[in-house]
Amino acid sequence: MGEARPRRRVLVAGLGDTGILTAIHLARHHNVVGVSVKPGLVSGQEVGSRIARPDQWARDYWIPFDRFRGLDRVRTVQGTLTALDAPARTVRIRLADDTEITESYDALVISTGVRNGFWRRPTLQSADQVNAEVAATHERLAAAGSVAVIGGGAAAVSSAANIAGTWPTTEVSLFFPGDRALPQHHPRVWQQVRERLVSLGVDVHPGHRAALPAGFTADRITDDPVEWSTGQAPVHADAVVWAIGAVRPNTDWLPPEILDDRGFVRVTADLRVHGHDNVFAVGDVAATDPLRNSARNRADRLLARNVEAMFRGKRLREYRPRHRRWGSVLGVQDDGLEVFAPNGSRFRFPAWSIESVLQPWIVRRGIYGGVRDRRA
Repeated sequence: MGEARPRRRVLVAGLGDTGILTAIHLARHHNVVGVSVKPGLVSGQEVGSRIARPDQWARDYWIPFDRFRGLDRVRTVQGTLTALDAPARTVRIRLADDTEITESYDALVISTGVRNGFWRRPTLQSADQVNAEVAATHERLAAAGSVAVIGGGAAAVSSAANIAGTWPTTEVSLFFPGDRALPQHHPRVWQQVRERLVSLGVDVHPGHRAALPAGFTADRITDDPVEWSTGQAPVHADAVVWAIGAVRPNTDWLPPEILDDRGFVRVTADLRVHGHDNVFAVGDVAATDPLRNSARNRADRLLARNVEAMFRGKRLREYRPRHRRWGSVLGVQDDGLEVFAPNGSRFRFPAWSIESVLQPWIVRRGIYGGVRDRRA
């Protein structure tokens, strides 16, 4: 029999979609500690479903950590990361009671993601606070007679479609600066999604760029008139959903020398942080490519292999990014789920297959390695 490999301590900073998957892979061979400001996976995916159908969204995208079978071997710490001491191989974490602790590591994985709009904020929250925030957003939009969605990315398009589909009598308008929305997707995707928006009654307004006042942060729903730097008359709505792509990385706790000029973590092709052989970064926080799409292209498995290769002194593999966004845009609808490939072609999961095949077998079992039922 071969000699057993030593179990090293790996700290995964950030337990969003990518961090959880990375931690699950690493825990098969190492002692893993995961740090998160939330008490479970509170995904930034499918914001349209989150605001329009929160119960359905929560079933698949708000999952306490103890329901993931693959995290049984991971020790989770709920707190806010405050500092990294790379020479000492430690991080500092502030807990909910405002005390601070230190955690050491042999390898560090940075997957703290980004803040973006009201649905991605690095705030320390209990389960009750997460539930209250999701419910409050839904109730605010349910009471609105008119909604303006500002932005041209998938979050904006999804929000407009799902609001219109859930509340057919609500006047929903989508405003974006370019000639088309979804500029990082294949042009064919916007053509198909636009048809769906129009069929739902969404008023589509290209060529509108919002004039943002000094200090404005797009992290809440507003009701003030929206003014435009492109010359159009101000727009009034009962609720204004801001999904303008004002992405900011959650890297305040990291030393500036490992960050690029926008605050994202600089990485080499093998996902290691520049100048630190035992520190890696993955997901939206990692400056892998212009789209920073390692999270969407399942780089979690590659990263886990590279951490193991680093420990064993073997060659690390390089991450090869895609050059277009792909995947779901609108989320699950009454007629199923459409998924778009990088070349713009689409595949539909029929409605009956979502809860009988896609979620239980492909996602919960195949991707996450098992997710316990809520009643367990």
